[in-house]
Amino acid sequence: MGKAMFYHLTRRPVEDTLAMLLAKAQQAGWRVSVRGTSVERLAWLDEKLWLGAEDSFLPHGLAGGAHDHAQPVLLTCGADLTNGATCLMTVDGAEVAPEEVASLERTCVLFDGNAEDALQTARAQWQAMKTAGMHAVYWSEESGNWQKKAETMG
Repeated sequence: MGKAMFYHLTRRPVEDTLAMLLAKAQQAGWRVSVRGTSVERLAWLDEKLWLGAEDSFLPHGLAGGAHDHAQPVLLTCGADLTNGATCLMTVDGAEVAPEEVASLERTCVLFDGNAEDALQTARAQWQAMKTAGMHAVYWSEESGNWQKKAETMG
C-alpha cells in the first residue's frame, strides 16, 4: 500500500521543492509522473527544472512526445502513468484518488500555503486519504525547515 505525502509550501517556490523531491525519487530509483492542471504551467516547470543547478541534472520531459514511455520523470496533465511511474507528484491542485495512492510507492501533493483555494483542495484530498484509510503524512516548512505536523496510519 502506498503513502501520500502532503507538502505545505510557505517559504520555497514549488519548482525548488519539486526539484528536491524529484532528486530524492531519482535516488530511490522511482519513475515519476508530475501531474498538473495546465499545460502552460507544466511547460514553465519544465523550463525551471532544466535551469536547475549543474550538479543536479534531472532528466525529464513534457507529455506529448514520442518518448513519453521512456522518461524517468514525465510532466503531464493526464491521469495515465505513461512512463510506468511508481511515484506521482501533484501540483496546482491536480486530482489524486486514494485508489491511485494505494497502487503506487509514493504520492507527493505539493500545495501553495499562501493560496486559499490550494489549501482547500489539499484539505479535501487529505480528508479523502484519511477516510479511505490511507497512510498520509503532512509536512510544513512554516518554521523554515520541513517538519512533520500530522500523520494518518492506513
